[in-house]
Amino acid sequence: MPRLDLYHSVVKAALVKDGWRITDDPLQLQYEGFNLYADLGAERPVFAERQTEKIAVEVKGFGSLSPISELEKAVGQYALYRFLLQRIQPERLLYLAIPNDIYQDFFQRSPIRDFVAEQQVSLFIFNPKIEEIEQWIN
Repeated sequence: MPRLDLYHSVVKAALVKDGWRITDDPLQLQYEGFNLYADLGAERPVFAERQTEKIAVEVKGFGSLSPISELEKAVGQYALYRFLLQRIQPERLLYLAIPNDIYQDFFQRSPIRDFVAEQQVSLFIFNPKIEEIEQWIN
């Protein structure tokens, strides 16, 4: 089993507050002999369409001294999980969950913002103090 990020329970609580139902903790990704785990799987009904919206969430706190190294690792992991999800659960969208202070201090720098956009990384920004999602970025 994977090691839980510092903010795992915070993100889980924020998703529930936002109307999501946690379906997997962790979300197992099995494909042709690979067995990986995204931090969370969640879903919520889309009433207008009578369907269910499904997401996978990878939580990153960027707690090391090198946010660039953390970004390299996070984007590589995100790309691998996105690849697997497209093959086994294409209806599920993948998000990288990051705390609001990291988003403001690091992800708003022009080169980082442009890189994340070019890599098509979907984010959700959460406030760890009040366990709420502040912003979804696709």
